[in-house]
Amino acid sequence: MLFNTFQFILVFAPITLFGFFLVSRLGNIYGALWLGLASLVFYMAWDPRYLPLLLGSIVFNFAASRGLAYLSSSLQRVWRRSLLTAAITANLGLLGYFKYANFFIDNINRALDAPLPVLAVVLPLGISFFTFTQIAYLVDTFRDEVKERNFIHYLLFVTYFPHLIAGPILHHAEMMPQFRNAQVYRFNADHFSSGVVIFAIGLFKKAILADGVAPFVGPLFDSAEHGGAPLLFEAWGGALAYTLQLYFDFSGYCDMAIGLSWMIGIALPLNFNSPHKATSIIEFWRLWHMTLSRFLREYLYVALGGNRRGPARRYANLFATMVIGGLWHGAGWTFVVWGALHGVYLVINHVWHGLKRRLGLSLPHPLGAITGWLLTFVAVVVGLVFFRSNTLAGAGHILVGMAGAHGCALPGGWLGCATFDPGGAADTLLFPASISVWLWCAVLGGIAVGLPNTQEIMRHSLSGITRPTSVGPAIISLNFRRSIVWALAAAALLAVGLVNLPQPTSFLYFNF
Repeated sequence: MLFNTFQFILVFAPITLFGFFLVSRLGNIYGALWLGLASLVFYMAWDPRYLPLLLGSIVFNFAASRGLAYLSSSLQRVWRRSLLTAAITANLGLLGYFKYANFFIDNINRALDAPLPVLAVVLPLGISFFTFTQIAYLVDTFRDEVKERNFIHYLLFVTYFPHLIAGPILHHAEMMPQFRNAQVYRFNADHFSSGVVIFAIGLFKKAILADGVAPFVGPLFDSAEHGGAPLLFEAWGGALAYTLQLYFDFSGYCDMAIGLSWMIGIALPLNFNSPHKATSIIEFWRLWHMTLSRFLREYLYVALGGNRRGPARRYANLFATMVIGGLWHGAGWTFVVWGALHGVYLVINHVWHGLKRRLGLSLPHPLGAITGWLLTFVAVVVGLVFFRSNTLAGAGHILVGMAGAHGCALPGGWLGCATFDPGGAADTLLFPASISVWLWCAVLGGIAVGLPNTQEIMRHSLSGITRPTSVGPAIISLNFRRSIVWALAAAALLAVGLVNLPQPTSFLYFNF
């Protein structure tokens, strides 16, 4: 079930929210159970065959966490570590079977010319997210950092429908205490109205901005997969379009998830903080998919040794973390290359920072900030060519085009610019696709870089949500207040978004 459908907005969400506050009058635990059951129904709407898989994963991991809590004495440390290792292996084995088995079989077949059959498996939605969420819970139980062991709260923690399909990746320490908070189970008009506005902003990002630029992405990447040789402006236009589509699609989903949850009074962690304003790749990863960055840092990078064993080992750990992070997104060499590329970016960035400190190097402001921003943005766009492409060959065709090796002449239609069509119900100004893609990129880029992000707009209303510091200046300042003006603005955003609902498109991160 998609957030951007009539079925969800007009049926599921109202019934779930109204039922939650009604059932909670019987007791807070009943409200939590209602949300847990509603979340299971939400998951079943995609494919009920995978509900037993989700429930089995939840029961297994909860039982493993209880076992880790029981084996708490120092004499039982070996047994605890063995249980943790077995539980994590089981989780990764499940994820590996559904997400990576065919990838490895395909590569073995190619390398050894072997006739191994491909498995008939379908990737369950959200398996990466609920697997990582539960691995973190197990590790923190092993570290004696878990205080909450109520099964209904754990069920809700894992299945909570706003985050279940595409994140953000939750942490028990920020969610479990909220499930014990009695105020969550009482209707709060301030929370509800703020949540509606956040949801409306997210719907507008997805339905209008991301879906609006999407038609300019597919033709370039599809053509490149079949050997197409895009010209300079064509290649850059498509790559920029995908960069902005992915941002507004995923950040739109996260805004909708945060808004839905805030209507109830439960705060989800932020996942984006204007990443395209970043002036270094280090800063970019602090602002992009923030909950994944946190997981990779705390449960992978630190486990590999972090920065505790010298610079060389630190850079190797950083590179390995990013490669694994790339592979987490999908079973393909393009994702591996994307992760490796960002690993190299981060190593170079850290080395450069070290040299600057030792040699006292710096560029005068604002030249340094502009140069850093431009280099970071170009590096991100280049990496996303691999992220979007199905094959390395397809990515190569686009990158060669972006380098100008296929030619840099203006695409057909630029000189003619726009045409005017006076027929039909309304006069229409028509632009060729080669012009339209750049107009879309200019508008979306201006919004991403020049305007405040959602949490900055809502900063006075998100008292329970972590609010990171602002990143870079905004051209204008927008401040949400409960007022007629903002009510009309939210209604307009919802109305514009609802117009697009008859033909909803899936969120891009559903594929990961």
